[in-house]
Amino acid sequence: MTSFLSRIQKKHGHTDYGGDQFGGSSGADGSGFPSSEPSNFMFATGIECSYPTIKGGIRRDLLEECGHYQHWQTDLRLVKELGLKFLRYGLPFHKVYLGPGKFDWEFADLVMTEIKRLEITPILDLVHFGVPDWMGDFQNPDFPVLLEDYAEAVARRYPWVRFYTPVNEMYVTARGSTKDGAWNERIRTDAAFVTAMKNVVAGNILACQGLARARPDVVIIQSESAEYVHDLSATPSPEIRLQNKLNFLPLDLNYGHQPDAEVLLYLMDNGLTRKEFDWFMAGEPPGHQIMGNDYYGRNERILKPDGSQCTAEDVLGWYDLTRNFYQRYHKPVFHTETNVFDPEQAPAWLWKQWANVLRMRKDGTPVLGFTWYSLIDQIDWDIELAEKKGTVNACGLYDLERKIRPVGESYKMLLETFGRLNMVPHGEMFELTGRPALLKVEV
Repeated sequence: MTSFLSRIQKKHGHTDYGGDQFGGSSGADGSGFPSSEPSNFMFATGIECSYPTIKGGIRRDLLEECGHYQHWQTDLRLVKELGLKFLRYGLPFHKVYLGPGKFDWEFADLVMTEIKRLEITPILDLVHFGVPDWMGDFQNPDFPVLLEDYAEAVARRYPWVRFYTPVNEMYVTARGSTKDGAWNERIRTDAAFVTAMKNVVAGNILACQGLARARPDVVIIQSESAEYVHDLSATPSPEIRLQNKLNFLPLDLNYGHQPDAEVLLYLMDNGLTRKEFDWFMAGEPPGHQIMGNDYYGRNERILKPDGSQCTAEDVLGWYDLTRNFYQRYHKPVFHTETNVFDPEQAPAWLWKQWANVLRMRKDGTPVLGFTWYSLIDQIDWDIELAEKKGTVNACGLYDLERKIRPVGESYKMLLETFGRLNMVPHGEMFELTGRPALLKVEV
């Protein structure tokens, strides 16, 4: 019996005709450094820019402590040399925003001009764990409207910027300033936590409004910490159960998702009014919304029967924790932060996180981007900036001398191997649209 293959060979004159020369399911494997195509997966790094105040009113400014104000041109060049197209970047809020309607754009203009010249796409952080001195702290009820004005001013100053994170890690911002009592207001009460959470999330929502007025097609990449405490006591603690639920609280309020009764009672007991709750539940903010989840192994902890805790990295991992967020909100996903403090373990941690991303994409979840955070080593994050000790955390792609670390070489290998994946698997026909985000209904 004659095979169809003989007819193909007769026509095409060779035996290795695969039928995919013009693209299709196996026309390209996604290798090669990232391109500038709008449909390309968003590989990124970030420049650590935290600036909370700690005890004694000391301002921690990681842009200064890690040498970025001095080496900003070198840092941006390193991003370019790695082959990255995206950079999570935080303008120094406390230095730019001098008061209502007052701004100092000098440093910001220098950096943003160079970012544009290098054809790097910034994802601008507007608030990263602190506020200007004149604003006080996150107990200030004026914070939301002040941030709205700042966000719109930034968007009008840099109209070519499309990607923003209005408030980085809203949960950690509120927790670090109240429940942990290490930053800013340095209060340890549930009422202060709820007040900070209300103001931070309202600020995030109003910032989206300000950004959308200036840039209707704005893309909001929310960066939220994925955390979990495994309670291994014989009698599980109600406090730990509530703590795990509160990890969802900022995005519940931000996206208008109804929290459960236990969380709602906690909020009402600690100062949330019915009118405030109704305002949050009215709907989600404008802009194309992407849900970013940050995962460090130290985010996941085990509570032992004796009350002590230990790190529980990868019991759930980024995959399972983020899947819970995705099933709750059904937003496109971004792995917005990860690192490890041990430079010898960092390359393996990078590949493990990337394996989580690939597994999530294989399941059909739209994971659009990945970030190793940060470009340069950090300072004192092993104690969450609570004291100014000057301990170098060797978690960067480069050290503080701007010399590449093994994880930087591994990231370069990853980029060369997977850099041209499509943002949406099997979505060659789709790319980021320039239209405003208008559709707000479930269909």
